[in-house]
Amino acid sequence: MTKKTVTAQYPDAQPDLPPRTRGVIGLFEENCTVCMLCARECPDWCIYIDSHKETVPAAAPGGRERSRNVLDRFAIDFSLCMYCGICIEVCPFDALFWSPEFEYAETDIHELTHERDKLREWMWTVPAPPALDPAAEEPKEIATARKTAEKLATAQATQAEPNEPTVPTEPQEGTS
Repeated sequence: MTKKTVTAQYPDAQPDLPPRTRGVIGLFEENCTVCMLCARECPDWCIYIDSHKETVPAAAPGGRERSRNVLDRFAIDFSLCMYCGICIEVCPFDALFWSPEFEYAETDIHELTHERDKLREWMWTVPAPPALDPAAEEPKEIATARKTAEKLATAQATQAEPNEPTVPTEPQEGTS
């Protein structure tokens, strides 16, 4: 009550957003394998994915050809989306991310279905993940891997040192 109120003049001054702001969903297309988990788990069914299969030639002579899914269409209808983030959580390949972009209003509701080109543009506005807390415990997987690497390095170091021949010492006087 003792402070003077300050109104942010929005179009002229951009707001300071919290680091984990949920704006829109960005697509990192290179990681998408068209597994369709995001579309299946979406409670609003607002994700549209189309793909086709391509045959990949054998990597080695005598090998068999493989088939892979190729993404044709990835679209999200933001007029239906409730921004729950389930699609981002279930993506096993880290292809979907929250972008802090919030200025995507349209005058026609049909224009709120954004295709993969627009989703890819928003991907580059995704902030880097926050740094780990320096006071936090080291993850168990990393600690185990580090200990194993140290043991392997010491074992290799001991094997690399040539065994020095022992020089017999002459007995000292007064000892038998």
